[in-house]
Amino acid sequence: MTTNILVVDDSAVDRRLVGGLLEKRADFRVTYAEDGLDALRKMETWRPDVVVTDINMPHKNGLELVRAMRIHFGGVPVILITALGSEELAVQALEHGAASYVPKVTLHQTLIDTIDDVLALTRAKRSYERLVGSIQRTEFDFTLDNDPDLFDPFVELFQQMVHGIGLCDDTDRYRVGMAIKEALANALYRGNLEISYEQTRGSGDGLMSGTELDIVRERLAQGAFAQRRINIRVHIDRTQAVFVIRDDGPGFDTAKLPAKGDLVALDAEGGRGIVLMNAFMDEVTYNAQGNEVTLVKRRR
Repeated sequence: MTTNILVVDDSAVDRRLVGGLLEKRADFRVTYAEDGLDALRKMETWRPDVVVTDINMPHKNGLELVRAMRIHFGGVPVILITALGSEELAVQALEHGAASYVPKVTLHQTLIDTIDDVLALTRAKRSYERLVGSIQRTEFDFTLDNDPDLFDPFVELFQQMVHGIGLCDDTDRYRVGMAIKEALANALYRGNLEISYEQTRGSGDGLMSGTELDIVRERLAQGAFAQRRINIRVHIDRTQAVFVIRDDGPGFDTAKLPAKGDLVALDAEGGRGIVLMNAFMDEVTYNAQGNEVTLVKRRR
């Protein structure tokens, strides 16, 4: 299946840089726009599967493009390319509808994996939407093995529910999915397997995309780690969805977590998941031990 990608950047050099990375994939077809206004014009007659955009541009910058797309093209996810000096606009864009972001300094390592991850969450099946829309209140308890292959089906199930019950629009549908997947990945890799960011440095978004790293295989072969599980409680009603995700790891010092809208954390390679959870959910809290996170999405 061909994936249509619109790259938006006022710099011809940067457009070629991003396009060159993407065109290495045979299934990616790339089109270009010079700024946000040009991008919106193109989308009047052609709808991409995903938009990759710079933040600082004339006419319509990345934030303005995200706001306009939420109104006119709500089903198309937007991935931001962030650079030093663009942090404040990037945080606002994430809060107003962008699906994810990639720091320009890690573009080569993380861009394609981020696109794949966002697209996987936007293509969830909608065959049960009418039935899901009839839900008034529901609760679930899960105990997941340490298997990342379980993440996408779990996320797709609850994307369908929060959208079908009317808690969020098309844009927030996949943003909620991204936040849940980041929380699950943290529970597995940082919590149960106790793998630090430094130990996976250089792997790009390999963990999030399901790439099996040597250190993951090693930890899963050790009984002390392999026996741990991810425990999840979900409550959904007509006013909100609450996801409580707990791992069996030792936890961490929650005082070191970045606050919502923390501009420094946006460019910190190890804090990307926390930034996305804070931007996409209405409330993110941890227990005192640091091995349980509660994500809350309220009705818009």
